[in-house]
Amino acid sequence: MGRMTDRPDILCIGSVLWDIIGRSPAHMAAGADVPGRITRLPGGVAMNIAMTLIRFGMRPALLTAIGRDAEGDELVAACGRMGLVTDHIYRSDDLPTDRYMAVEGANGLIAAIADAHSLEAAGDKILRPLANGALGATWAGPIALDGNLTAALLAEIARSPLFAKADLRVAPASPGKAERLLPLLPVANTTLYVNLEEAGLLCHRRFTGAAEAADGLLERGAARVLVTDGGRETADGAPDGILTAAPPSVLVTRITGAGDTFMAAHIAAETRGAVRAASLQAALDAAAQYVSGDIGS
Repeated sequence: MGRMTDRPDILCIGSVLWDIIGRSPAHMAAGADVPGRITRLPGGVAMNIAMTLIRFGMRPALLTAIGRDAEGDELVAACGRMGLVTDHIYRSDDLPTDRYMAVEGANGLIAAIADAHSLEAAGDKILRPLANGALGATWAGPIALDGNLTAALLAEIARSPLFAKADLRVAPASPGKAERLLPLLPVANTTLYVNLEEAGLLCHRRFTGAAEAADGLLERGAARVLVTDGGRETADGAPDGILTAAPPSVLVTRITGAGDTFMAAHIAAETRGAVRAASLQAALDAAAQYVSGDIGS
């Protein structure tokens, strides 16, 4: 445990890796070869959420797996410089640091590959700081959890007394991993953040809009859900009703990380005590600012 001043107020559990993103202003089809810019930045769902939480004045700690390779040392150092608490990261001697690669064109995300095998291989080792008392007896604050964890570990978290008192906020890593979150759906202290496609995969049906999807997830036993649908209406579904709000209309300049920004801004607003409607609006405004390129990544 670091100095007591390093005491986090939220845990971000999941993928922390290097994002290698190529962006071109050109419209791209399969096989396109165009000029553009390639950047390497700290990324991963847990990392993106943590970076946004920092902007909103929170102090996140990362629970993840990072290799003891040169890329891993650079990544941990970069996280520390941003003000993230890195004391509780599981550093593996034999697993390489994970990476994500995406290509974005004028017509949106063209393709992406997530190489998060080390996080999966580390399994419950990343949760040791919760189990061994390094973060206190029982964590009762908010936790942002990303669906890059294995189905077995997510199922274990759903049952674990380590998470019973937490305010658990969960996001799928990608539509392909959405169904891993099914064990967490009925857990009373869980809020699920999904897009329209992910909501459909969880319910095995196709939805026409966010409010319908939120209703479908509540019927499936979800405790609370937030469903986004790109630039269209977003819904916050809870047992006491479904709220909807439309995101501000902006010129979209980037996509990767928008959902994470929405989730982080929403958590920050609710942690400060904002009511549901105000929290939803704050999250939509932050995501709109992000995709329009008005704030740093």
